[in-house]
Amino acid sequence: MSVIPRPEIIVGDDGLARCGWGAADDEYLRYHDEEWGTPQHDPVRLFEKVCLEGFQAGLSWITILRRRPAFREVFHGFDAARVAEMTEADVERLLGDDRIIRHRGKIEATIQNARATLALDVPIEQLLWGYAPPARATAPTSFADVPATTPESTAMSKDLKRRGFRFVGPTTMYALMQAAGIVDDHLAGCFRAAESRAGDPVRAASA
Repeated sequence: MSVIPRPEIIVGDDGLARCGWGAADDEYLRYHDEEWGTPQHDPVRLFEKVCLEGFQAGLSWITILRRRPAFREVFHGFDAARVAEMTEADVERLLGDDRIIRHRGKIEATIQNARATLALDVPIEQLLWGYAPPARATAPTSFADVPATTPESTAMSKDLKRRGFRFVGPTTMYALMQAAGIVDDHLAGCFRAAESRAGDPVRAASA
């Protein structure tokens, strides 16, 4: 049986052309249109992205996205100071919460990452954005043009591991860079790629 590939650009009922993955599900569509690739500098949301990208390892992102409200609830809105105070009793409690991903290593990594965040000698947003590569002159034309890792994501991973962070491999960190708008991997033809390269005011306001 042959496999029909997903189109790389899909035009929705609203007439907007999007990266194909962004039209696969209503929650993905909202995430694609409003978040993915939008520059994020808020330290709480960046800490959240570090942790949730770690939870995503080995899973689909939609699995994490649908559980994000529960993750935010059980991890105190990803307030690093509060997460850092969580104990082994909290870990055991979360292992019984089927609204999230019940993976001991990832839960413990979130608590450790909060402690590592509080120990940073620079703000987390400064640290992560310090690995931003030069902006591409043109958008990628195909998903085949989008790498899984880059020298910058590898360097970011190495730095975070040195500082005590866990579940921050180079591939996971490149996904973080995409999600936080540190890189823009919206494909050529996607309305978001056109906005970002035209100086979209929404993107500029979030920077």
